[in-house]
Amino acid sequence: MFILPWQAPYDWAWMFDFLAGRTVEGVERFDFQTYTRSFSLDGHHGLMRATPDLSTQTLVVTLSDGLLPVKERCLQRLEQLFDLRCEPQQVSAALGELAAARPGLRLPGCVDAFEQGVRAILGQLVSVAMAARLTSRVAKAYGTPLEEAPEFICFPTPQQLVVADPLALKALGMPLKRAESLIHLAQAAISGELPLLPPRDVEAAMKTLQTFPGIGRWTANYYALRGWQAKDVFLPDDYLIKQRFPGMTPAQIRRYAERWQPWRSYALLHIWYSDGFQPG
Repeated sequence: MFILPWQAPYDWAWMFDFLAGRTVEGVERFDFQTYTRSFSLDGHHGLMRATPDLSTQTLVVTLSDGLLPVKERCLQRLEQLFDLRCEPQQVSAALGELAAARPGLRLPGCVDAFEQGVRAILGQLVSVAMAARLTSRVAKAYGTPLEEAPEFICFPTPQQLVVADPLALKALGMPLKRAESLIHLAQAAISGELPLLPPRDVEAAMKTLQTFPGIGRWTANYYALRGWQAKDVFLPDDYLIKQRFPGMTPAQIRRYAERWQPWRSYALLHIWYSDGFQPG
């Protein structure tokens, strides 16, 4: 058992609701405030379980034996997924009134940046629920069953997905262009063209992502938000954001959001999840 600390306030109910709505069946599940998922890293495979303990302000983690050789990196990935290193008082001080209603909001990350890229592409122009179902189909078709828990599947690696037949991917329920985008993403992950660790220059890296087939500005920004857990990303052309800023162009919205630097990612979440927001 491992213990990871976090600072209060932390809105675990919101975080679990956010992630549960995007659960990829076969890869992850939620049971009674416990998150369980398969994970594969450098040839090591196993299960990770995480349960928040509100009384001690810690995340209680268990790793199956197969992951113990890479335990430090597994714990780091969970810290990233749940944004455990956030200092909420610092963010709230910068966002002011915007963060007052939900001071415990955190930025959901991921445990694997390539997986998050696949999720982002499959989430284009479909509902959150459909994106989760599509991702589950891809995982079951190309991932590897976990020997110690056959009901779980390790998410496909870039090496597994790069050899997929685009027509076979299309048959899972996606447009052919999207299938081809997934294969290119896998190629980019293998070649290093797709950064799997947070880049030094996030803006430049997002522009590079937009040169990939099938990845536009929204997808590149969302990938940076979740895959790299970039703290200062805003989506001015997001549908809901444009609704929250009626009468303003994306360029005007972008300029308005500059007031929340360097925490624009958190500002974005607060605006997404605050029905009463109105630009002042």
